[in-house]
Amino acid sequence: MAERLVVEDVSKVYPGGNHALRGPTFTVDPGTFMVLLGPSGSGKTTLLRTIAGIEKLTSGRLVIGETVVADGRVHLPPERRDLAMVFQDYALWPHLSARDNVAFALRRHRIARHDARRHALGMLERVGLAHLADRFPVQLSGGEQQRVALARALIGDTGLLLCDEPLSNLDADLRERMRVEISSLVREAGATTIYITHDQLEAFALADQVGVLQDGELVQLGTPEDIYSTPATLFVARFTGLAGELEVSVVGPGRTPGHLEVQPVGVGGSRPLGARIGAGTDGRDAPAAPMLLAIRPTAVRLCDAESEAAHLVGSVQDTAFRGRHYELVVGLPGGRRLTGVVSERRVPRGTQVGIELDGAGCILFCEPERGPSAASDEQARDERR
Repeated sequence: MAERLVVEDVSKVYPGGNHALRGPTFTVDPGTFMVLLGPSGSGKTTLLRTIAGIEKLTSGRLVIGETVVADGRVHLPPERRDLAMVFQDYALWPHLSARDNVAFALRRHRIARHDARRHALGMLERVGLAHLADRFPVQLSGGEQQRVALARALIGDTGLLLCDEPLSNLDADLRERMRVEISSLVREAGATTIYITHDQLEAFALADQVGVLQDGELVQLGTPEDIYSTPATLFVARFTGLAGELEVSVVGPGRTPGHLEVQPVGVGGSRPLGARIGAGTDGRDAPAAPMLLAIRPTAVRLCDAESEAAHLVGSVQDTAFRGRHYELVVGLPGGRRLTGVVSERRVPRGTQVGIELDGAGCILFCEPERGPSAASDEQARDERR
């Protein structure tokens, strides 16, 4: 039966004063698929390991179902937490066949070996590997090993499933197919799932709820749509995908509530547009503050360079065929550029193009000062790329 998970103000401090977790607090309802998203060093793996019982909390409280599994006095070991885990490196027993690896998870239920192997074969059939039941891990591909690991995790019918970047070692095509399989199997099983990744596309495709971590803090929690449409911080906006950023000056109030009229600066000839005021940005004070326009890829449309609809004019620096469409990199005057610009047709490099911006996908933030926070934002962008 799916369990409810409660994480209350948890912290983890390693020797030397390294704070890996700084008080994340959230609740995951039974049967919810929650993804923890963040760059390397954000604390997502540490948080998963504390939920699993592999790491001890420094402070805070963890509750699985009705059981307090960790607080200042209690620390239940992993085998007493009614959970299963799918590891990044699969963690299969090399001397056991695929069937016996899956059956091994039933040992703690004291099921007879014959029955355990029969149940294991049934679970392997669900993940499409019954015909490989007698092969050893070394005889299986990466994707096949991952499906064995998933079958082992699901067969125990535990209340909580933890996934530690299970797709990161797979190639792009297999990664997408395994993402669909994990989503289908986990939801069919009805398990409460905590899944960590640094890939925002994977997070949005899988999750009912997304938690974004930065430097050990939970900076935003919401649905994929909430995270994408209304990022709580510039860091969240950058990490979840931007076509680019522009410095802008505020011209006046926008025509739509919650918007300001802004003028891009430093990019040559451009015309004003209405843009949404980002979370944590006070629209009343915005005209006196330096502003940064965060532009989602979905807000960018190509048009003719001479079109009256164009807010910006630039030159195509690169074009990549993506099957259904082309993705362009458009360079702007002043050294700025927009990436991931979608075109239905090939546009040769060097072509002058117009850029029309949809204000609904352009979000205003007060421009951050250079320093640790800005450095973290740049690390997030590098990680995403």
